[in-house]
Amino acid sequence: MNISVRNTARLLWAGLRALLVLTVVCGVLYPLAVTGVAQGLFPHRANGSEITSGGKVVGSELIGQSYLLPKKNPSDASEQPRPDLRWFQPRPSRGLGTNTVNTQYELLLSGATNRSGDNKELIDWVTAAKAAVIKDDSTPGHPVTPDAVPPDAVTSSGSGLDPDISPEYARLQINRVAERNHLPADRVRALVDAHTTGRTLGFIGEPRVNVLRLNIALKSLTEGSG
Repeated sequence: MNISVRNTARLLWAGLRALLVLTVVCGVLYPLAVTGVAQGLFPHRANGSEITSGGKVVGSELIGQSYLLPKKNPSDASEQPRPDLRWFQPRPSRGLGTNTVNTQYELLLSGATNRSGDNKELIDWVTAAKAAVIKDDSTPGHPVTPDAVPPDAVTSSGSGLDPDISPEYARLQINRVAERNHLPADRVRALVDAHTTGRTLGFIGEPRVNVLRLNIALKSLTEGSG
């Protein structure tokens, strides 16, 4: 009986020591080491890839933002948001849902639509988005044709939070942005070209334009021209 109790106590003490050691190593030392390396080598990315403007953090280069007009009636939940056409618009965010657990905050959830290509609801979304792009981005003397609308202008990304658009979609918006901000189209086109990033290492991914960075530069341009 005494031997059995001693063996049990020995095993419990060994398990407790292992738990303490693993807690210190995996729960304290390893996170501190990883955090230290990240802060030392990649501080910008380790801190959320924040973008600042006017001395304030205005977002992250990894998460897309919407550029919408204020609601005419803020208390009307059925009123659909309208894009503020002075700004370059991001990809649609149909994959986003709203937080239904904690109703105190209206949080956006990352996710795709998970609808097949022949799903009627998805087809209706894409058709409506394409019609809106053609209407919104057509300007006098520069009509947008259906075949000129790139896929990312009418479809959301897998996460629904893509911060980038294709150079084709950015160029499609140049005339509308220039007209709305009373700027020469050439100056806006130069802005898009300056904010177009090529493929990573020359072969990974696709050329892209970060919408937040582009709109920050557009804001500076409009303030400077005013």
